[in-house]
Amino acid sequence: MLSTNFYLHFMGNTQEAMNFYKTVFGGEFESFIRYSDVAGGEKMAAHDQQKIMHASLPIAGNQMIMATDTLESMGSNVVFGTNYHICLEAESEAEVDKIFTALSAGGAVEAPLNKTFWGAYFGMCKDKFAVQWMINYTYPKTKK
Repeated sequence: MLSTNFYLHFMGNTQEAMNFYKTVFGGEFESFIRYSDVAGGEKMAAHDQQKIMHASLPIAGNQMIMATDTLESMGSNVVFGTNYHICLEAESEAEVDKIFTALSAGGAVEAPLNKTFWGAYFGMCKDKFAVQWMINYTYPKTKK
């Protein structure tokens, strides 16, 4: 396992929250992507396009705080107290498969394991204790 991070979900105020965390922990954002920045974003309602799809702020060593705006237009809603996922960065697809299978047993798969547009092998599940997990393996970048 390479790292364990926290992924927070907000209802439209991710930018404000992440800027607050930046003042607390310092550093620079590793990514700050709006829904309008990704393929298909142009088809979204204008008020959703400017919301944050993904933001990440390194806080210590390999640790990060990551966040997103949850969109009501996509049928999602934030329930405070469960507005987070524990995000594990694995060392291989095989490690993702092993961890995902074990954590989702007796729980629920939220997003099945899949290769993603951001260059990772990724899945989301809720374990039998209702803890939400994101398991990710980032493929090595090829040198140009």
